[in-house]
Amino acid sequence: MTGWHNPTLVQTEPMHKIHIFFLLPSYYINLYTSCNCIRAKMDAWIASLASVVLVSLVSFAGVLTLALKKERLKGMILLLVSFSTGALLGDAFIHLLPEIIEETGFTLQVSLSLLGGVLIFFILEKFIHWRHCHIETSKHHPHPVAFMNLVGDALHNLIDGMIIAGSYLIDFRIGFATTLAVVLHEIPQEIGDFSIFLHSGMKTAKALFYNFLSALTSVIGALIVLVIGSSLEGFVQMLIPVTAGGFVYIASSDLIPELHKETEVRKSALQLLGIVAGIAIMASMLLLE
Repeated sequence: MTGWHNPTLVQTEPMHKIHIFFLLPSYYINLYTSCNCIRAKMDAWIASLASVVLVSLVSFAGVLTLALKKERLKGMILLLVSFSTGALLGDAFIHLLPEIIEETGFTLQVSLSLLGGVLIFFILEKFIHWRHCHIETSKHHPHPVAFMNLVGDALHNLIDGMIIAGSYLIDFRIGFATTLAVVLHEIPQEIGDFSIFLHSGMKTAKALFYNFLSALTSVIGALIVLVIGSSLEGFVQMLIPVTAGGFVYIASSDLIPELHKETEVRKSALQLLGIVAGIAIMASMLLLE
């Protein structure tokens, strides 16, 4: 029976090879996709941490109060506030909301998250201003508003860090636009914070140190989102409309009322141009997409 053979044994090896041949493309596609996901996460980590470090360094903008005359500084701050108003509104309505609506639709969750962003920043403001001190300010007794401002600013920067990292996890261009909006908003804010610290009786070096220390909480915020953002389903998708709501609140409730204090026609026209320029900067970033 030397010529006898089992047909099953003869067919098994070729069929097995054919099966592996057809599986190989999907294996390499999955491997390529996995590598791309890992690379995208690494890029998000690097971009997020670099951005929050940049935002932290903006805290040193307070030294401008020492280098510029009071009137010139006031005019520059109002122009920066105008520019950051347009940038915040532009980022919210041109980048953040369209991105999340395209991904999930304009759902009830998006609406509630948007309103949640408004409420979060409203609560933050109430927390910052909830307490006043009637003891006279001196070198040995810095006014408690400085400490309340420090705590509030630290919380604000923590949220900024979360916002920036969440934006990068959605899309690199969204992250870049959000970082720019945050930086433009932080410059006049940090100058104001530094002035508060000096007014409260702090020395220049100490004021700069505390301002930078509170700014570093943005790094913590970014790390929180980068670590848990990918593991908690829907976390980043919820964070983006919260960010948009927060930006709209800051621009509408904080910055625009500040601009209304200036009634001179020429300066008001410059403020309007600043707002339009901020929106235009955000709109121009669509060309990168």
